[in-house]
Amino acid sequence: MKKSSNLLTLFIFIAMLLGIGTGYAVYTIYGTPAAAAVPGGPVQQSTAQIFADRISILTDIFLRLVKMIIAPLVFSTLVVGVAKMGDIKAVGRIGGKTMLWFISATFVSLFLGLVLVNIMKPGISLNLPLPDTHAATGIAKADMTLKGFFHHVVPDSVIDAMAKNEILQIVIFSLFFGIAAAAIGDKAAPVVKLMDAIAHIMLKVTGFVMNFAPFAVFGAMAAIIAVKGPGILITYGKFIIQFYAGLLSLWVVLALVGFLILGKRVFRLLGGIKDPLLLAFGTASSEAAYPRTMAELERFGCDNRIVSFVLPLGYSFNLDGSMMYMTFASLFIAQAYGMHLGIEQQITMLLVLMITSKGIAGVPRASLVVIAGTLSMFHIPEAGLLLLLGVDHLLDMGRSATNVIGNAMATAVVSKWENKLGPSDATESLS
Repeated sequence: MKKSSNLLTLFIFIAMLLGIGTGYAVYTIYGTPAAAAVPGGPVQQSTAQIFADRISILTDIFLRLVKMIIAPLVFSTLVVGVAKMGDIKAVGRIGGKTMLWFISATFVSLFLGLVLVNIMKPGISLNLPLPDTHAATGIAKADMTLKGFFHHVVPDSVIDAMAKNEILQIVIFSLFFGIAAAAIGDKAAPVVKLMDAIAHIMLKVTGFVMNFAPFAVFGAMAAIIAVKGPGILITYGKFIIQFYAGLLSLWVVLALVGFLILGKRVFRLLGGIKDPLLLAFGTASSEAAYPRTMAELERFGCDNRIVSFVLPLGYSFNLDGSMMYMTFASLFIAQAYGMHLGIEQQITMLLVLMITSKGIAGVPRASLVVIAGTLSMFHIPEAGLLLLLGVDHLLDMGRSATNVIGNAMATAVVSKWENKLGPSDATESLS
């Protein structure tokens, strides 16, 4: 899997470079204004714009494939994640403390991303025109109040919700379904097993879809550069730097909270997870670092029962780096299209992402799936995802490393709260 992941990464970078080169060549040769008025005739598109429209078919196909997998992927993964919690009464105390940390960390991550993207405004200089389909809808329809949000939560029909990719309604139904499956125990085992199989199938399908990413990246970069010119790449560089600055600030916040609870041992924890941190960063997958993270947490002194409960739960409910990226990227796209979202809308988006982000984990670039569903709710052009696709792997490396830090911190804190945090060398003597 690591070889195929690295190969896909290589292809994406090659496609990005080829797209930039192709777009630059078209821009240099045919780079005239997007439309030229012919005296006595209709307005005509430039050759560069025609090229961009045609090459963007590749990216349109990829977007449709991403939307195709949203409903089954969210439903199957979330049902399995909730159902496998087991007897809620038996783990209620630990589960309550764990979810308290997860919800708090998720909110902080999303809110920090929201604040930073409003301060830095990385997408404001793009000034991209709204696609025709969006312009016909009308920006006024993008308004979504808290009242509208709660009216939108409960589905009339889960089949209809899946058909329309109403991701929030799918999540609500999945939560009810998963909790009910956990409540009836063994009777639900065949269904949970079936959902688990579906989840694995959908993860495989997601992998297949992501294999088309290089073509989409090529089309996206070629289309943008052909029309806008190479100057747009400066914005990409600025976006990457600003996002990593945001991740660094999140690391500081997590470390400070950890210090308040764990004391000076938090530095030993951060030093102990150095190897899984580098592994997650290098592979752009926090799941790849899971076994090593578990071993390091037990070596740190965490109770193995708490580790085996909190850590896997964290991989579905506590992806701090991905959380920050979702608000940061969503508002970056809105800024790129010159769309202004008010404070109420941004808080609503934060609440939506707190729910819709749960249950999708372990899939490279899975954040794009959640963002795609969220953008449509706020009538932000989904084509904006293509602005990030070419550099998403670079961003995913930082997100994955941050996810490892967040889950390791959560496990250590819950162990401390349960008075189950032993000396750091407690497991070393057993190995």
